[in-house]
Amino acid sequence: MTEHVLSPAHRRIDAITPAAFAVAIFTSASLVFLVQPMATKLVLPLLGGSPSVWNTAMVFFQAALLAGYLYAYLLQRIPSVRWQAVTHLTLLAAAAVFLPLSITEALGDPDPTAPIGWLLGALFLSVGAPFAVLAATAPLLQAWYARARVGRPDGANPYVLYAASNLGSFLALLAYPVLIEPLASLSGQRLGWTVGYGAFAAMIVFLAIILPRGLGAARTAASDHRSPPIPWSRKVILILLAAAPSSLMLGVTAHLSTDVASAPFLWVAPLALYLLTFVIAFQTRPWIPLPVTLMLQATFTVMIAALVGMTTGHWLMLLGVHLAAFFFTTLMCHQQLAARRPAPDRLTEFYLLMSLGGVLGGAFTALLAPTLFETVLEYPLVMVLVCLARPWLGARPAKHEVWLMTAGLTIAVSVPLLFEMMRYDASLRTVFSDFGLTATAQIILGAAAICAFLIRDRVLMFTAVVAAMTVSAHYIGRGYDWSLSERSFFGVMRVAVTPDPKMGGDVHVLMHGTTLHGAQARNPDFACAPTMYYAETTPLGQAAELIQARGPGAVIGVVGQGSGAMAAYKRASDQMTFFEIDPMVDRLSRDPKWFTFISNCAQGPIRTVLGDARLTLNKEAPRSYDLLVIDAFSSDAVPTHLLTREAIEGYLRLLKPKGVVVLHLSNRNLEITLPAVAAARELGAAELHQIYIEHPDAALMAEASTEALAISP
Repeated sequence: MTEHVLSPAHRRIDAITPAAFAVAIFTSASLVFLVQPMATKLVLPLLGGSPSVWNTAMVFFQAALLAGYLYAYLLQRIPSVRWQAVTHLTLLAAAAVFLPLSITEALGDPDPTAPIGWLLGALFLSVGAPFAVLAATAPLLQAWYARARVGRPDGANPYVLYAASNLGSFLALLAYPVLIEPLASLSGQRLGWTVGYGAFAAMIVFLAIILPRGLGAARTAASDHRSPPIPWSRKVILILLAAAPSSLMLGVTAHLSTDVASAPFLWVAPLALYLLTFVIAFQTRPWIPLPVTLMLQATFTVMIAALVGMTTGHWLMLLGVHLAAFFFTTLMCHQQLAARRPAPDRLTEFYLLMSLGGVLGGAFTALLAPTLFETVLEYPLVMVLVCLARPWLGARPAKHEVWLMTAGLTIAVSVPLLFEMMRYDASLRTVFSDFGLTATAQIILGAAAICAFLIRDRVLMFTAVVAAMTVSAHYIGRGYDWSLSERSFFGVMRVAVTPDPKMGGDVHVLMHGTTLHGAQARNPDFACAPTMYYAETTPLGQAAELIQARGPGAVIGVVGQGSGAMAAYKRASDQMTFFEIDPMVDRLSRDPKWFTFISNCAQGPIRTVLGDARLTLNKEAPRSYDLLVIDAFSSDAVPTHLLTREAIEGYLRLLKPKGVVVLHLSNRNLEITLPAVAAARELGAAELHQIYIEHPDAALMAEASTEALAISP
């Protein structure tokens, strides 16, 4: 075969081709992963700030990514790269009609009883087309690059460009909460994204011009060869290796954003780490070799197995351990994906299979699991199952490895047995209560974790011990014995019956996620006394009594219904309205089997308006409320869109001249009071910050330490 001699013009094109492709792929990836937090922020105020909004949006974007990859796969059937480029440019131009991005009004306001369908439909009509066309770019340009660089060393491994793609995605995600969101308004973000979209289209035009020349100058003998098809068994493995990290990403996102804060900066972190693992895995020389990944994955997995049931304590430590376990588990899967990547001519099919796995994993966590499980079991379940993805050793285990597995299982099982024994042995309870039940359990599970780590190369044995530890940790971290557990799009609600002699016997306790959201004594002598954060001694109770002291006929609005405890303050002359986004909460609080604040304690009817409070409050008449209590929580997280300057301005609009809005700001992890105070001062409103510490001699559920901010016009 004779070598083709490049002309000077072709040499110049040949020299700039790698950089041109890298810049185009980097740009498209940045745009793709900027639109995700941007679009989610647009819909967030419409659906209550629930982490399920982010997770469901992620499933939509994964499905749109799959559609883009399918389009790229089918486009490769066109032999001419020039016609592929023309087709792609045509679709880019067609998708531009949706710019600048905005959420469609065609579907109206979201229906709280069917939020998933509304959210998926709104995203499809608003951002689906431009996102899918942009998402197709990474595999499409890599395929073009492989054809343009046939016969050159870099043409044999176009997957390196996938690392550039994910690096762009990673940097865009980091930039959004750190730079873009604080410095640019939503309208500015939308305009900037539109400009970036236009710049990217210009890059595709440039590549379309130089590509045919590059192909003509390249040696084409190798392009006639097709590698063997990917076997179905290998396809299944590729799909599973892609599905597990996707499921874990949404699982850890829900866990962190529910129990720390409903804020985009926490939502972005798992997705950014997810993308970073692609950058590392698809490098020619990964920064972290697979053996190191496997060791660290085992280390953090056994830590998670021991801690997964713990939701309180050192939250920064828990945050770090969860994210580290997620990162190294995802990296392990993606490194094994990279090791199984096919020849460049099968590149688009490979990405299609990866994307299919991502959609399946995400759909399991965000859409299927809430209908299968009454509690959030999918995250620890997948964390255990993904241990089976570790490399398997063919040799039989040694005797000491069998002993280590037996010891690990025995130790793990002993924890729930010990807790059951303490139910019937008062002396045993006294011994361990002095040291701390949770600390004791963690020490015992720590011994099981050591056993598991030492047999980490024996996949089935390692997985068995991790599974036993996970079950035990959940058992000791479950808290109460729950009489009711239900799950909706907006979270998990549970009701427990616990004795409290100071409150006349049994008390019904309502928990949302990991946070107590209300309690009521069942004894008629105590049943109508508002409890916990709503007790008469707390800022919320004092505000209600202050308003009612002015005379009859107070008009009170409460955002967040919980157990309905605020209803205990309603007099016959008063009007009270709850603004609640979750129909399940409204149903539970009105069911006399569980709570009777609304049905028995309130004097007269109480109205409940379903929907996100920002939307429903906007429909209320101005200057109509004497008291407005903002008490919306998603587990321990206050939806941040309810605490913005614009939101507080909306609350003040609804108040009568001497009205008061009270923001309930209790949070065990984050400082959320100062931004609310700053917003109130910007608006020139009077504000009073109060912290109430519960009395040490009070009944367990009678009152709770409460932090609140009272604001008046």
